[in-house]
Order: sequence, then C-alpha cells, then structure tokens
Amino acid sequence: MPQLSSQTRSSLSEINMVPFVDVVLVLLIIFMITAPILQSGIDVDLPKTLTVRDITEQRLVITLDKNQRIYLGNAPINIHQLGAKVHSQLRRQGDAVFLRCDETVPFGSFAAVVDALRQSGVTNISIVTEPLSDRQKTR
Repeated sequence: MPQLSSQTRSSLSEINMVPFVDVVLVLLIIFMITAPILQSGIDVDLPKTLTVRDITEQRLVITLDKNQRIYLGNAPINIHQLGAKVHSQLRRQGDAVFLRCDETVPFGSFAAVVDALRQSGVTNISIVTEPLSDRQKTR
C-alpha cells in the first residue's frame, strides 16, 4: 500500500474557513439592510389609556399622523377617496377598521376621518391606543 506524504495529509485535514466567512458576512449585510425596512412605518404617538385591546388579526388600519396626513396601511390617501378605498378592501360588511391617530391631532381632523368612514358604510371603527405605564398610573 503506498504511503501518503505528510504534506497531503496536512492539507486535507484543514478546513478552509474563507467561504464560510464570506457567506456569513453577506448574510450580516443583508440583515442590516432589511431590518430597518421591516420596522419602517408611520410615526404616531398614540394616546395612552387604561384599557387596551390587542390586535391579533390582520385588519385594515388607517393612520392620522402629526401633520394630519391620512394613510391607509402605509400608503397616503386623500380623505375624499378614503371611504371608497376602505369599503372596497373590507372582506365583510361588519369587519373592524382600526384607526390610529396621533394624540396631538385636533379633534376636528379625527372627527372628519370618522365621518368619512361612516358615510361610506363602515360602522365598526376601533380606536388604537397604548397602555398607560406604571409611572403614568400613579399621577
């Protein structure tokens, strides 16, 4: 039986780590780029309340931000088109529509959005709020 040289044995026993490091670095870069995109959304300071209901299902969400711009999901929309778009996206007539509104928005703007939804036939409107923290409860 021919004997293998020591040089051949040593080169076969080492693992080449360069391709592994390359793959890990590429994956790290991909995650660093996609993480902020996944967390992007509309910045809204929700009002704080004692009773908060968790949204467990995928629902239609309307957002009214600090500058009184209206969004359906993440897409900006005109208030005059809001009712028709929401009505067309509802699966059933009684489905809930969630309304997120910044706490600094005047009540008149909030009421105008609710009125536009009601005129289009949406009757189940839920207001999204954040829970009060323990520090805020003691005041």
